[in-house]
Amino acid sequence: MHQAPTLPTASRNQARSLDAFMARHAAVAALLERLATASAEHFGADPERVLWAEAGSLARVEELLDEAVRFIGA
Repeated sequence: MHQAPTLPTASRNQARSLDAFMARHAAVAALLERLATASAEHFGADPERVLWAEAGSLARVEELLDEAVRFIGA
């Protein structure tokens, strides 16, 4: 019985890693798109009626985004 040649383990591992990375990249891109849409809509807040709760919530979002930006080194 003849077996088809297989990729070396390192190559298979790299290919699987790339597949996982690209899937995560697509997921992050989708999240960024949702974030951009929410931003364009003032994150659901009415600019005429914003109170401290909305400002505080947005401050937390800013903290999380800053953490993400620092994590990726951007």
